[in-house]
Amino acid sequence: MTQPPATLPLQHTVDGAEDAPPLILGPSVGTSRSLWSTQLAALSSQFCVIRWDYPGHDGAPDSTPATTVPGLARRVLALADSLRLDRFAYAGVSLGGAVGAWLAAHHPERIASLTLICSSARFGAPAAWHERAALVREKGTGPVADAVADRWFTPAFAGSPQATALVDALRRTVTPAGYAACCDALATYDLRADLPRIAAPTLVIAGREDPATPPAHARELADGIPGATLLELPGAAHLAVVERPAPVLAALLAHLAPFTQGTPQ
Repeated sequence: MTQPPATLPLQHTVDGAEDAPPLILGPSVGTSRSLWSTQLAALSSQFCVIRWDYPGHDGAPDSTPATTVPGLARRVLALADSLRLDRFAYAGVSLGGAVGAWLAAHHPERIASLTLICSSARFGAPAAWHERAALVREKGTGPVADAVADRWFTPAFAGSPQATALVDALRRTVTPAGYAACCDALATYDLRADLPRIAAPTLVIAGREDPATPPAHARELADGIPGATLLELPGAAHLAVVERPAPVLAALLAHLAPFTQGTPQ
């Protein structure tokens, strides 16, 4: 009997030694595993790095029934189970961070370390996400791709080859159904009341020029999660992991050092 889609592992790749400490990386909506490509060599030299894709992104099949953050999180757990990972570090961008935060709040025994990058406990009013989902279902991802650079990047970086490639990938490799399903997940997500339940050592990274999840969202996460550390990066918008790859990598490696060294977290 076929498993329900919600429990199937997500499309993914694994890099690094299989016996290295496991690190699962989640992308932002409209991006793929390649979002982490700049940091991959450094991370995979120390970790077994698992990068996953949303349904309908970069060739992954569209998902049914409706996508939710808890549903995505359970699929991340299914992925970890398929790789026989009992406990792992997790880092995610935007919705990818929300998936990790939900896991840390509801399955604390699985998360050894948590990093939330340009993420939020609530991504704004549900109506705006439902409207964007309806737009994409009707007209495709083109209208979103036309406008996304202003949210993803600062004006100084928006015309760079890296930025252009990511916007083009959204236009070419993300299905309307897959993108709209992620919008539906963002609309229903609200973890504010559960933030105090997160026990994993947590690093929160914000881009100071991020219009999608402004620094106030990161401060709410850091204030609500016991013992969390907050880093605000100047010269970065929503995809700080691409626009400021070096300081993001440095902060992530420093945060993960106890996990790398086998120190209990």
